[in-house]
Amino acid sequence: MKTADFDFDLPKDRIALRPASPRDSARLLRIGHDGLADHTVRDLPRLLRAGDLLVVNNTRVLPARLTGRRGAAKIEITLHQRHADGSWSVFARPGKRLRPGDTIEFPATLSARVLAKEEDGLVRLDFALDEEAFAAALDAAGTMPLPPYIAAQRTPDAQDKADYQTLFARIAGAVAAPTAGLHFTPDLLARLEAAGIGQVEVTLHVGAGTFLPVKVDNLADHRMHAERGIITAAAASRINAARAAGGRIIAVGTTSLRVLESAPGDGGVIPAYDDDTRLFITPGYRFRAVDMLLTNFHLPRSTLFVLVSALAGQERMLAAYEHAKAAGYRFYSYGDACLIERIA
Repeated sequence: MKTADFDFDLPKDRIALRPASPRDSARLLRIGHDGLADHTVRDLPRLLRAGDLLVVNNTRVLPARLTGRRGAAKIEITLHQRHADGSWSVFARPGKRLRPGDTIEFPATLSARVLAKEEDGLVRLDFALDEEAFAAALDAAGTMPLPPYIAAQRTPDAQDKADYQTLFARIAGAVAAPTAGLHFTPDLLARLEAAGIGQVEVTLHVGAGTFLPVKVDNLADHRMHAERGIITAAAASRINAARAAGGRIIAVGTTSLRVLESAPGDGGVIPAYDDDTRLFITPGYRFRAVDMLLTNFHLPRSTLFVLVSALAGQERMLAAYEHAKAAGYRFYSYGDACLIERIA
């Protein structure tokens, strides 16, 4: 399968630089078996039905972008994944000249020692701080890791510290927001609950690899970066009970979808799960856990656009994106949303 088959053009002015305000006023394109329909996110309670279950990602975004120096050389890093020993795999720019034993000095007396060069262009760093001290130093020295397509057009600011977190953000560990969750407000959650639509939390700590384009010509050659996913036993029990009662499982975001699809056991029953996932969903994949997906509009030639094409069909998604462009929808992390029905 060719990466070029998942390409499309997007005018620069369709890229959202700030989220909708209020968040649930964002537009929503329903992509169903019966075609396309234009709504807003506020319409979700009437687009879903009693007994359905929303699965949201409760990861919290870290101020994961740091600028430091190795001697006179400027080094920019983006945290990717924390390891059990407290070290971090990071993307570093420039990273080719870093060597094990090098020290990078950051603001707020934060420093890191290079432990190793890793696969996939990553560098392993040791900040020599416990989790609490590192979180405090990161809060002082780091900035929110806005996607490159936003950061290239404006500088991240204090407003992004609130805008780039979802209402569900509780467990620190992500270096990119699970952006479908950005559309929810307390009022919307209350109306969903009143309509009999449930909600349960899972965790997938989104890595910086989510921003990387697919650089290979053949999708089969693409390698996903590992991301940590967690489904508690209590969450698994609620998901399984909702499905057994005839409810639909609606993943809020591709991150929730990927952790759910990484976990299913026999017969599609969801077990408790705590592991890294590199799941890459491409057309032909047989979905076992998810019936619908609420998600933003994704970049061309990206793993996420490939994923939604697997869910709803490549031609249908390309047509939906053409409709969205013509209708003035706002794209990407701070943009509008889709509600997608699974085709099979």
